[in-house]
Amino acid sequence: MCGIAGIFNLNGEPASPVLLRKMTDAIAHRGPDGEGFYTDSFIGLGHRRLAIIDLTPSAHQPMATNSNQYVITYNGEVYNFLELRAQGFQLGSKSDTEVVLYAYKEWGEKCLDKFNGHFAFAIWDKTRQELFLARDRYGVKPLYYTFVGPYFIFASEQKAVMTHPAVKREIDLEALLEYFTFQNIFTDRTLLKGIKLFPPGSYAFLPLSAMSHELRAIRYWDFNFQEPAAPAPREEYIEELDRLFRQAVNRQLVSDVELGAYLSGGMDSGSITAITAQQFPFLKTFTCGFDLHSASGLELGFDEREKAEYMSYLFKTEHYEMVLKAGDMERILPKLAWHLEEPRVGQSYPNYYAAQLASKFVKVVLSGGGGDELFGGYPWRYYRAVDPTDTFEQYVDKYYLYWQRLLPNTTLRKVFSPVWSEVKHVWTRDIFRDVFKRHEHRLSKPEDYINHSLSFEARTFLHGLLIVDDKLSMAHGLETRVPFLDNDLVDFALKVPVKLKLMNLMAASRINENDPRPKQELYFQQHRDGKIILRKVMGRYIPEDITSGVKQGFSAPDATWFKGESIDYVRKIIFNNKSRIYDYFDPKAIQERVDEHLKGNLNRRLFIWSLLNFEWWCKSFI
Repeated sequence: MCGIAGIFNLNGEPASPVLLRKMTDAIAHRGPDGEGFYTDSFIGLGHRRLAIIDLTPSAHQPMATNSNQYVITYNGEVYNFLELRAQGFQLGSKSDTEVVLYAYKEWGEKCLDKFNGHFAFAIWDKTRQELFLARDRYGVKPLYYTFVGPYFIFASEQKAVMTHPAVKREIDLEALLEYFTFQNIFTDRTLLKGIKLFPPGSYAFLPLSAMSHELRAIRYWDFNFQEPAAPAPREEYIEELDRLFRQAVNRQLVSDVELGAYLSGGMDSGSITAITAQQFPFLKTFTCGFDLHSASGLELGFDEREKAEYMSYLFKTEHYEMVLKAGDMERILPKLAWHLEEPRVGQSYPNYYAAQLASKFVKVVLSGGGGDELFGGYPWRYYRAVDPTDTFEQYVDKYYLYWQRLLPNTTLRKVFSPVWSEVKHVWTRDIFRDVFKRHEHRLSKPEDYINHSLSFEARTFLHGLLIVDDKLSMAHGLETRVPFLDNDLVDFALKVPVKLKLMNLMAASRINENDPRPKQELYFQQHRDGKIILRKVMGRYIPEDITSGVKQGFSAPDATWFKGESIDYVRKIIFNNKSRIYDYFDPKAIQERVDEHLKGNLNRRLFIWSLLNFEWWCKSFI
C-alpha cells in the first residue's frame, strides 16, 4: 500500500514538479520507503512508496510501460497478480504494480474484472492524452479528487489535494448535515467543499479534451445480496465457505515483508489468525484492551484481552497488547483528526492505537473486517424494518428512522439554526433512499428485506469503516489487509440464503441504539443469532466459547468515561460556547442533548465523540 497524487491541467498548462512534491510530502506517512514523480507537460503523477512486494528499485513508481505510452501511480495489492502474470506478460519486476499496468494495456478497463485485490490507481495514456482512474470493488483504498477551474487534482488523501494553491478550504454544510444525521457520509461529498470521494467499484476516463469539468464514474461492481433461486443443501454451503475462507486468507499472505494479525478476541480475527499461524510459526498478533476500573458493570465485556491471550496460546503466536485508559482519547484527538481528515462511523481512536502498536513490529497486518457485513453480524439492526406487509417505500422509511444515529429529523433545524438557511433544502431521506437505487425494489418475504439491509450496510457502514481503517493504519505506514473481502468469498456470501445467516426473522427483538444498556447483551439474552454459517465453519478453527459468544464491537467504555473521568474534557469543549462547532450549531440545542448523557438518561456516546472529533477537524482544516 502506498500514497498516490496527481495533477492534470486541462488548459495545457505545464504541471509543476514543485507542487507535485508538496502533494506527496503531505502524505509521506503513507509511503516512508521512497518517493517518485512523473511529469509530461500538463500531467503530473506522484507516489509515496510503502514497499511490500518486490522491495527492489525495479518496483519504483510512477512506473511506465516499455513504450512509455502508459504510466501508472498505484496504491494497493492485487493478490492474484502471480496468476495474471502467468498469462504471458514479459515484465521487468516482480511487483503487482507492473502486472496491473500491463493488464490495463492488454484489456483496458476490463482488467478490473480480473483483479482480486484492494486498490486505487491512475494510469496516464500518453497517446490518447487520457487519464484512467479506478478504485477496488469495496472501497478498501480511498481516492479523492476535485476540479478547480482548469485543474483536476487527485490523491489518496484530502490533505494532499489541499496543498494545491487553487483549492480553498471551505466547509461543505450539506455534507455536515449528512454526517450529523447518519454518523457517516453516504454521497461522494466530503466535509471540504468541492473535494469528492471517488466511488468504490468504479472507474472513469478523463481526456484532455474534456468539454465539461466533470468526472463520470462508471460502476463495474456493486453489492447485491439475493436469495438463490435453487438453494443448495446446507452442508454444501458450509464446505464451500470453509474452502473459500481458507483460500482468501492464504491468498492475502503474499508479501516480501513480515506480516502479523489483529487478534481482538472475537471469532473473525481469531479464525484468520488460526489459519495464518499454520503458515507462519510464531506469528505476531496484536490486541488493544481497556482499563475498566472506572467502567460500569455493563461495559466489562469491552475488554477482550483474556480471550485474545487464550487464542494466542492455542495458536502459539508472539502476542503484544496495549491497554487504553480514560484520557487516551483526548491525548490523541488532534493527531487523529488530522489523519482521519473527516469524522466517519464509530469511535475510531482505539483503531489508531492498535495500528500504532502493530506498526512497531510489522508492515502488514490482517484484519477481521467485513465478516459482520457479509454474514449478518448485526441482527438487531436488520430486523427493525422487516414487515412483509410494507411497501418498499415504507421499508425505507422505517430503516431510515433507525439510521439517524446522531440527530433525528425533528431536531436538525434547531441544532443547525446558525446555518439552516443554507441547508434547509437538503432532505436526508432522499440521500438514504438513493443508496438503494441500484437494487431491485421488489419485497415479498422477510429474506428480501434482510438482503436489502445487508446491501445497504455494505455500501455505507462497511465503506465508512474501511476508510477509517485505511487512514489510521497508513498514519503509521502500516498496510491493513481484509481477507473477508476476497472477491470469491464475497461473491459466495452475496448468494448465501438468509436462513443460514439469521434465524427467527419475525420474532426478533427490536433494540434501541440509544438505550443506555448494552444493546448486544440485550439482544443475545433472547437470541443467539447472526453469522450462523460462519460460526459453524469457524468452529473448526477456534474454541466453541468464542464462536458462540456475544457480538462485541471494538469500542472503549466511553459511555462511562464521558460522564466520569473524561467529563471535564467533554465540558471544556462542548459546554464552551466559543468552540468552533458553534459556528454551525446552536449551543443550547447541543448542550441539552449532551446533558442527557451526562445525567445517565440516554447513551449519547456516538454524538459526543462526533462533536469532539468535529471540533478538532475544524481546528485542523478550516
